[in-house]
Amino acid sequence: MAILTCLILAVAFTGLTEAAGILPDGPLNAAVGGSVMITTSLTEADGPFNSVIWNFNISNYIMSYNPSFTDINPVYQDRITFFPSTASLELRDLTLNDRGVYSVSVIPNGGGQISLNIFVLVSSVTVTPQSADLVEFSSFSLTCSSSGSSLSFIWMNSSSEVTSSDRVQITDGGSTLTVVDVTRYDEQSYRCRVFNHVSEGISDPVNILVSYGPENTKMSASPSQEFYEEGSDITLSCSADSRPSAQFTWFVNGTKLPDSGPELTLRNIQFSQRGDYSCQAFNSKTLTNEVSSSLSISVIQKISGVSIKASTEQIIEGSSVTLTCEASGSSPSRTWKKDGSDLNLSEDVTLSEDNTVLTFKAVKKENSGEYVCLVRNPVSSSEAKFTIVVNYGPENIQIEGKDLINENDQIKLICSAESTPSATFTWRLNGSEIIGSSAEFLKEKAQSSDSGTYTCEAKNTVTEKQSTAEHELHVQTAQVSSVTVTPQSADLVEFSSFSLTCSSSGSSLSFIWMNSSSEVTSSDRVQITDGGSTLTVADVKKCLQVLMRVALMQQCDR
Repeated sequence: MAILTCLILAVAFTGLTEAAGILPDGPLNAAVGGSVMITTSLTEADGPFNSVIWNFNISNYIMSYNPSFTDINPVYQDRITFFPSTASLELRDLTLNDRGVYSVSVIPNGGGQISLNIFVLVSSVTVTPQSADLVEFSSFSLTCSSSGSSLSFIWMNSSSEVTSSDRVQITDGGSTLTVVDVTRYDEQSYRCRVFNHVSEGISDPVNILVSYGPENTKMSASPSQEFYEEGSDITLSCSADSRPSAQFTWFVNGTKLPDSGPELTLRNIQFSQRGDYSCQAFNSKTLTNEVSSSLSISVIQKISGVSIKASTEQIIEGSSVTLTCEASGSSPSRTWKKDGSDLNLSEDVTLSEDNTVLTFKAVKKENSGEYVCLVRNPVSSSEAKFTIVVNYGPENIQIEGKDLINENDQIKLICSAESTPSATFTWRLNGSEIIGSSAEFLKEKAQSSDSGTYTCEAKNTVTEKQSTAEHELHVQTAQVSSVTVTPQSADLVEFSSFSLTCSSSGSSLSFIWMNSSSEVTSSDRVQITDGGSTLTVADVKKCLQVLMRVALMQQCDR
């Protein structure tokens, strides 16, 4: 048997020299406790093989094979499987002692050798932090430890692989990660990945907490408004970029308030609580603080008690009058309107600088109307109304009515005057007061004695002014009738004179004398007297005889 072994070894060594290359380049990698298949490049078609010999590290015999006999080293009994069709070998239950060079000699096909690496499996990967609670701009180190052999290390953060940089150092064969000048952006989970050629493992995450801040400390108000009505509820919120969360204190107008926490609630806020509010954020780890910009809280009292007061109760045209718009509340602004439209100002109608006082230097009747003072501030509005009645007159007094009526007709005269308040009236006839105190003078049956000058006197009891108007009225006694002409004599001597007298019923009579062809008018020989009722002709001539007859026959017309 010893002779056979030596022969096989000699053949194997010879085959390796003459025909290397039926094994892959290698090396092969396998784990302790695992198995490995060393596969040749031969196929069943290359057989049958006259002889196959496997050795470990050249001199350690594993097995031999020929078509009639297979021999296995007892050390490898139950640990190997030989595959005669391809001359391949499987090795199981690997130990670190199995690492080395494996060679095979196949007659007549040649031989080859390949290295086998055995590794201990990676396990128990852990990361130990030097400190996991850091202040920004300090440093930290993480150390990765693991069971296994021929280990390599890769550090991972939350999203990717960590590599060396100006702030990141990876030392001790990759097992130690050091980060200097830590920032908040380094605050994440770190893992260590450990691997060799046959296995790998990843540690549980280690969370690095970086304390920083406070920064960007700022305030906000809810509801957010430029102005707040007194009695409102306001919540002020303070925020800051900080780890750990900042502690907050509150100030108004620079004075510290007893309140603390990220919110300050102002319930039923009063006018006295207005001011500039700010908050201070403090970090108990970094031992730093920061104050926010101030936020102005403007508290406005609601407008109330709006009223308009006049400088006088009785407003008389031409006098000076002021209207004062009074109101309670803060920051009021006033707007005036007249009869629903914007107020037109002039030299005589002016407003004070704050629009509180409306002044009429010399009030006019056109200034009468409804005045509205609208008072508003950013949170409310209210208004008051005042009606100006300008007392004036009486003026433009006049009497309407007939100036000629008949006896027993109705007398109706109407006196009018522009006046506020309405004027009272007194009537006079020819200077004597008559019954009647209204604007209308009425008498059902006129008499001739009602003729004359009627005077209406209008009086304003407020302005104490009065004005009069006159009206002439003639009352006719009757209709013209029974018109007759009476001659003094109808039988005359030439160069003598004659007179004709015209009489008639009626009143307020007028007379016109007519001859045969035309109206008779006064001349050097013709006189018309007695209000026109008497016609006298002197130096009568014979040529006038016929005319005189005719004239005597004519009636005298009114």
